[in-house]
Amino acid sequence: MGEGTMFTPGDKAPNDGTYIEDGVNSFHMGIQNPKKVRLNKGDRFPQTTNHERIWRRMDH
Repeated sequence: MGEGTMFTPGDKAPNDGTYIEDGVNSFHMGIQNPKKVRLNKGDRFPQTTNHERIWRRMDH
């Protein structure tokens, strides 16, 4: 099984990396100034800017 791609606040990071906010309608409208966080494996994801957003790992 592979690593999940969407994470909610409080989830643990599966790997070291930089994660970015993503959300509803982001494909069509984009997100202005999304939060980015650098996490180590096992760190918990922080709160997002609003309740409709999730965390997604940035491409390498």
